[in-house]
Amino acid sequence: MEPPPVVPPPPQEQPPRPRSHTVTTTSSSFTANLSASSSTLAYDREFLRTLPGLLMVTEIVLGLLVWTLIAGTEYFLYPAFGWVMFVAVFYWVLTVFFLIIYMTMTYTRIPQVPWTTVGLCFNGSAFVLYLIAAIVDASSVTKELDSHNYNSWAASSFFAFVVTSCYAGNTYFSFISWRSRTLQ
Repeated sequence: MEPPPVVPPPPQEQPPRPRSHTVTTTSSSFTANLSASSSTLAYDREFLRTLPGLLMVTEIVLGLLVWTLIAGTEYFLYPAFGWVMFVAVFYWVLTVFFLIIYMTMTYTRIPQVPWTTVGLCFNGSAFVLYLIAAIVDASSVTKELDSHNYNSWAASSFFAFVVTSCYAGNTYFSFISWRSRTLQ
C-alpha cells in the first residue's frame, strides 16, 4: 500500500503591509540649479546683431571656405597644407559649437564655467594658430609646387588672413569682457 500523497497546506494570507506616502529626495545644488533653469531652450536673436556675433558668423563662413578650398586639392602630399587643414577644421567646429552655446544661451545655465575666460582663451588661441596657419599657407603657395592647385591655395591663403583678423577682433572683445568681469 502506498502512502497517501502529501498535500501542501493552503497558503495563508499575510496581512497587508502599511505603505508610506512620503517620498524624500535630495539633490545637489548643481542639479537643482540645472533642472530649474533648463526647462526650455532660449534663443538669443540679438547675439547675431552684435559685433562679436557677426564676427563669429564671418569666421564660420570664411573658415569653411578656407578648408574647402584646400580640401579640394591634393593637400595631403604637402605637410604644410595638412597643418592649415587641421587648424581650419578644428576651429571651424569649435566656432560652430560656441555659436550654438551663445545662440541658445547655454552659458547662463552653466554658471560654474568661467565663460569670459573660456572665450578669451578660445579666441586668443584661434588668433595665434590661425595666424601661423595663414603664414604657412601663404609661404607654401608656389606655382612650381603644383600649378593646377595654385589658385585654390592662393585663395585659401587670402581667406585665412581674413579669418585671422576676425579672430583678432573677437579676441579683443573677449579681452574687454574678461577684464570688466575681473575688475568687479
